[in-house]
Amino acid sequence: MKRILLTIAILALSAGFMSAQDLEKITETYNSAAAALGNKDYATALTGFQQALKDAEALGESGAEIVTNCKDIIPDLVLSLANNAIREKDYPKALEGLAEAVKIATEYKNDDVVSKAQNLIPQIKMQQGNALLTAKNYAGAAEIYKALLADDPTNGTAAVRLGQALNAAGDVEGAIEAFTTAAANGQEATANKQLSTIVLKQASNFLKEKKFDEAITAALKSAEYSPSANAYKIAGTAANSLQKKEQAVEYLSKYLELAPTAADAAQIKAAIEALKK
Repeated sequence: MKRILLTIAILALSAGFMSAQDLEKITETYNSAAAALGNKDYATALTGFQQALKDAEALGESGAEIVTNCKDIIPDLVLSLANNAIREKDYPKALEGLAEAVKIATEYKNDDVVSKAQNLIPQIKMQQGNALLTAKNYAGAAEIYKALLADDPTNGTAAVRLGQALNAAGDVEGAIEAFTTAAANGQEATANKQLSTIVLKQASNFLKEKKFDEAITAALKSAEYSPSANAYKIAGTAANSLQKKEQAVEYLSKYLELAPTAADAAQIKAAIEALKK
């Protein structure tokens, strides 16, 4: 029995010695990571703290302090790396990093990092979409804006940008739907101006195709969104072609009211007088 007890004692001492050695090694890893953090080498620091955390967790109670410290630091580090990617305009990497920050911070119960990362995600998606729109990658930009609207259907700014992307890509009906959504969510002035331009173009095309009734309807709809001299000129011209004199006079008079110094003002005045006879 004494031999067994002696063996157990030796093993216990050995385990304690190994634990102390392990703790010393983990502390070195932790301190090296802290030095990297001080030098703003966040990637190296993150790797170090993650390794220290893993090893300290394996030690149990003797590594508890290091575990706590690592869990305090790691979420902020992941967020810092995501912010670096934002500054470099590497939006896919930034979004991946922000999602990781939310995941880790949630696991480690760091509500501050969770909140910061979650607030940044829609902003970075918007920046990514805007960059794609500027680069004329309309399909890519539209996908980003659609994702933003899926997360928040009341995001009027995303709806405006989606309308611009779809309109540039030739999806006029989709653009009209997006701008209508934008107008209902705080972007009425901007959205209505865009809608007016789109519908005015349709009115012009109808006039060229001699679809005069459609031209009048579209022109007046354009003016509802945002009054413009050209809308009333198209409506007046189409009405005149249909021999609807009273309407033609009304619309052409409105044109002159909005554009009294237009180059063709005298010609339009003469046409109005002729229609009145």
